[in-house]
Amino acid sequence: EEDEAALEELLGPSPLAPGPGAQRVAIVHPAVKWGPRKSPLTTAELQTAEAVALVDTLQNWTVLDKIIIPTKNPNKKFVFGKGNFQVLTEKIKKLPHVTAVFLNVERISSLTKKELESAWGVKVFDRYTVVLHIFRCNARTKEAKLQVALAEIPLLRSSLKNEVSQRDQQRGGSRYIMGSGETFLETQNRVLKERELKIRNALEKLRRKRTLLRTQRRKCEFPMVSVMGYTNCGKTTLIKALTGEAGLQPRDQLFATLDITAHAAYLPSHMAVIYVDTIGFLTDLPHNLVESFSATLEEVAYSDLIVHVRDITHPETTLQKATVLSVLRNLNLPSHLLDSILEVHNKVDLIERYKPTEENALAISALLGHGLEELKQEIEKKILIATGKKILTVSINLEGPQLSWLYKEAAVQEVEVMPEDGTARVKVIISSSAFSRYKNLFPSSKIFMP
Repeated sequence: EEDEAALEELLGPSPLAPGPGAQRVAIVHPAVKWGPRKSPLTTAELQTAEAVALVDTLQNWTVLDKIIIPTKNPNKKFVFGKGNFQVLTEKIKKLPHVTAVFLNVERISSLTKKELESAWGVKVFDRYTVVLHIFRCNARTKEAKLQVALAEIPLLRSSLKNEVSQRDQQRGGSRYIMGSGETFLETQNRVLKERELKIRNALEKLRRKRTLLRTQRRKCEFPMVSVMGYTNCGKTTLIKALTGEAGLQPRDQLFATLDITAHAAYLPSHMAVIYVDTIGFLTDLPHNLVESFSATLEEVAYSDLIVHVRDITHPETTLQKATVLSVLRNLNLPSHLLDSILEVHNKVDLIERYKPTEENALAISALLGHGLEELKQEIEKKILIATGKKILTVSINLEGPQLSWLYKEAAVQEVEVMPEDGTARVKVIISSSAFSRYKNLFPSSKIFMP
């Protein structure tokens, strides 16, 4: 009960949340025209479109205007050059009832944020704060909520420094708190450190619990397939199509899935498999956010196969692929897992006569079911290689316990009964450990390898 109370305290309302009220947002995209910060795989218009999609994800948030302004260096204090900044400020001030500006950069410093808010007279959000707010709204489980709280810590530190510098300007230097020998900054930093430690400890407890569940799954020898991809590429729709799970409700929005969820299904050979739905990725997803969700993504390292789903209709599909592969490489996954990724091109029903140009990629429509049988067969083939399972035929005596043992411990595919001598030929998919147990229990059984 004490643990629960402490957890509830950590999951209390966030001081950083913009609040439940409506926001009328102007999206400002700093377009880098040249230099190393310009991405060759995208355009300013497509990057702005993604920013609009992020805002549209949030309830009661509406986009008033989209403004693309060129800049040489988006890292400088006012992001834009003097002339462009003035033009931009006039545009924002003329917008009717604007309440916020979404500056489409990964992260702005607390000093830049303060200066911009002062110049424009409205709240200013960067990608970090917008994505974090989407996470906050979509977090359902305690683990997801804790991970959001952990991702807020750098922002709390940043706003604390800002608050302290304001206090110092107003009062002429920092003051010690009530004879404690600690400055306000030191006290608040200590409180933040303690909060971070409590969140990490709570996440560690949940991680241990999940490790236990994973161990139980391993004992059952269910192969695990992690379904990954850029946010809104159709992962949940695909899992619903592969499993037939009616309870899964895919949503056409960014970051609809924040928690890892596991869903059982059968492959063509009747082998049971678990599909794991994971958090989607995003270009320029701030490093702290990825790190905060590493506990969730850790599950991927224990998969037998990764299925990388791509929305092949998206104009930035190549950039999205590069983003996903970059995040996967940074997760320090085993090399055999990275080398065996199965790439799936989704939403092909929207492109006439689509043929993948990438070698070994499969074209499917998760929504209409096109290509799913081929996908299941390919998953099965790769799972057999990854898990070392065998497909073989054994001759059994129907009066003995062999058949019921095989149904319990392996995936029985076919049973061919020989009524004249009371035997049967049984085709099975069996793990190496179960096969060893079978040979020990039934040494006289005939085994036919394919």
